[in-house]
Amino acid sequence: MGMIVAVLALALLAWAVFAFNRLVRLRNQVRTAWADIDVQLQRRHDLVPSLVTAVQAYAGHERSVLEAVTQLRAQAITLRSPTALAQVETALEQALGRLFALKEAYPELKASENFAQLQRDLVEVEDHLQFARRFYNGSVRDFHNGIARVPDVVIARSFGFREVEYFEAQPDGRAAVTVDMTP
Repeated sequence: MGMIVAVLALALLAWAVFAFNRLVRLRNQVRTAWADIDVQLQRRHDLVPSLVTAVQAYAGHERSVLEAVTQLRAQAITLRSPTALAQVETALEQALGRLFALKEAYPELKASENFAQLQRDLVEVEDHLQFARRFYNGSVRDFHNGIARVPDVVIARSFGFREVEYFEAQPDGRAAVTVDMTP
């Protein structure tokens, strides 16, 4: 009888260790995915001052667009919460869209190789950022499934594994960017 209890206790301990290690792996995958988003956002934020400078050279009187982009970049750099950051990043994407739309009103800006290269770089960053967001949200989904799965939920609750936020687009960020070019 004692041998059966010992085997059952050992099996229970082995399951607990396995479940704990799997949850740690999933949590670390979420953290790594968030770091990937952070890297892409930093790349985007590094491009913004160059874009603003390039546009100022040709369209300096478009101050409101330039100030909005600069202010949103500064705000985005300080945020860490996926929900709050998603709101600011959505606004920044819209402001950058307005910034790029200025090239239609300023032929010299449209012809600028520096501006064109910055625009290509930003498009590349946006592609990487889109992939990083999808990977992060997939990692969050897997982690949430892991901490909610029976019987692993017992280990998750015992060791403080908690849900994390998804990186979601804001409802108002899904609309097309509108540009008013009237003086």
